[in-house]
Amino acid sequence: MRIPFTKMHGCGNDYIYVNMMQHKIENPQSAALAWSDRHKGIGSDGLVLIDRSPIPEADFSMRIFNADGSEAMMCGNASRCIGKYLYERELTEKTEIRLLTMSGVKILKLNNLVDNSPKEESRSSRSVQSITVDMGEPILDDPSLFDPCLTEDLSEKLSDLKGFLGARFVSMGNPHFVIFTDDVDRVGEIGPKLEHHPAFPQRCNIELARIESDGTIRTRVWERGSGITMACGTGACATSVASFLIGKTSRKSQIIMDGGTLTIEWCKADGHVYKTGPAEFVFDGEIEL
Repeated sequence: MRIPFTKMHGCGNDYIYVNMMQHKIENPQSAALAWSDRHKGIGSDGLVLIDRSPIPEADFSMRIFNADGSEAMMCGNASRCIGKYLYERELTEKTEIRLLTMSGVKILKLNNLVDNSPKEESRSSRSVQSITVDMGEPILDDPSLFDPCLTEDLSEKLSDLKGFLGARFVSMGNPHFVIFTDDVDRVGEIGPKLEHHPAFPQRCNIELARIESDGTIRTRVWERGSGITMACGTGACATSVASFLIGKTSRKSQIIMDGGTLTIEWCKADGHVYKTGPAEFVFDGEIEL
C-alpha cells in the first residue's frame, strides 16, 4: 500500500506529515524509523500524524514520532506546520485552530493570511505567512522529568564549558535543559551525554544557548530521540523562559537557531508562552508502507 505524505519544515526542523483522516498507519513507530532515514528513506526529524480530534475541546489532533521511533509529547515547529497544512489544504476555514497534543490542547493563530483566488481555482494561492502558537505555561519543576538532587553532578559535567553562566530545567510539555555558554557548537558532544543523564528519568532535550550583545539568543539543540536538529519550537520557548529567569533578557526574545529565528514571548498577564515563526512546504509524495 502506498501512503501519500507531505514534507514540511519550520526553521529547518523537518517532519513527514500524513493525513490520518484519509490514510491510516497501524505502526507509526516503525514507519517513523524507516522513513526518517536520510539515506534510505524520505529523510526527516520524524513523523507527524494529523487527525480529527477525539474530544470536543479541540478541532484536530497530532501525534509525533521521533526519528528513532519514540513518541514525543509535543513539537512547536510541527504544530505551526500543521496550522499551515490545515488552512492551505482547505481542511479548515478557522484562523484559530485548537490542536490536541499529548501535552494538552494548543491554540494556533494564523497570521498574515493571503487568499487570491475564488473557490474554484487552485488552493496554492491560499497562504499563511506565520503562525503563533500558545504553548501554555512553562513548568519549572516536575519530579517525573527532573531530579534537582542531581543538579550538582550536572554542573560538574559542564564546568569546562567556555563562558558557562549556568543552566535551568524548563518543561514546555516536554523536558528541556538549557545551558548558557559560549560553547554552543559543542552541542553534539554535550547533548548525547546529558540526554540520558540520571537527572532526567524520561531523557531530556538539551539546548546550548549564547546571549548576544544585541539581546538575541543563539541556540543549538540536541533533541531527545532525534539528535541535532535545525530548530526546536519548545526548545526555543524553554530557552527564552530560562534566559528571563536568570535575568539576562526580557520576557520577549529572538531565538536564533540553525534553521532560522523564532520570536518567543512569556506573557506576564496569563503566564503563557507564545511562539511565532514561519512554516514551509517542501514537497508531496507517496511511499510504500
